Amino acid sequence: MFPLRSIALKLSSVFLFTIMASLVKASAEAVPPGQAVFFRSLFAMPIIIGWLAMRGDLRTGLMVKRPLGHFWRGVIGVAAMGFGFAALGLLPLPEVTALGYASPMLTVLFAAALLGERLRLFRMSAVALGLVGVAVVMWPRLTLDSLEGAATLGVLCVLASAALRALAQIHIRRLVATEETSAIVFYFSLTATALSLLSAPFGWVLPSGSVAAMLVGAGLIGGVAQILLTSAYRTAEAAVLAPFDYASILFAILFGMAFFDEVPGPNVIVGSVIVMAAGVIIVWRERALGLQRGKARANMTPHA
Repeated sequence: MFPLRSIALKLSSVFLFTIMASLVKASAEAVPPGQAVFFRSLFAMPIIIGWLAMRGDLRTGLMVKRPLGHFWRGVIGVAAMGFGFAALGLLPLPEVTALGYASPMLTVLFAAALLGERLRLFRMSAVALGLVGVAVVMWPRLTLDSLEGAATLGVLCVLASAALRALAQIHIRRLVATEETSAIVFYFSLTATALSLLSAPFGWVLPSGSVAAMLVGAGLIGGVAQILLTSAYRTAEAAVLAPFDYASILFAILFGMAFFDEVPGPNVIVGSVIVMAAGVIIVWRERALGLQRGKARANMTPHA
């Protein structure tokens, strides 16, 4: 039976993550990225704890066998989230979303380098196609006649975020061999909250009521989205659900136009289509090869 419920959960999580990113973007001029990461992580924790309690996993799900593994997952994830949030303040939302699609391509490369997975010609060709799509999206920002400091920095930030998210995906693949999904989700939020506090001496501010409400909302919505994402992957194969990640570009375009007056250029549209095609090819090829990625994907978040 086609997993309509799981697909609905996945699309709901993608929609909520896009709302979360929009709230972070709306507050980007008022607060630094590290402070946004703190709010995002802290206010996701009550949602996650409540979810664990409802599932009866509050006790067993928080037992860990590799505490250092969770710590390093937190370090990588916080860095990825920080760069991603910084990019949201520098680039249009659709552009950040499209460039973030580099992460699955980089995951394939890192898996070959760090996990010893074989990189055959078919998958390598799909990765190359995806990276061409990413280049199409970012090209106008890097040409000499339109080189702008803020925009170029934004491109570098989102690419750094994508690379770190790919590394986090590799790290999670190792963690799921011994750790419960609930523990990975909880300890990431915990370590992200703690680590983001380290950025406090570097420019945290007292936000206004409206900005604080947006940041708290981003945390609460991010927590709900994480639960929906995890629940989706519990009942359906990764190869079925992964292509629905690309619905985020549609939501990003809608939100960008509605709330930020951002109209994506043709390079963003064309590049996104190229990257999405490459991503779908990679997902279905991995399914054919029997690679199990569902548990790892369930622990991933955009900008984390």
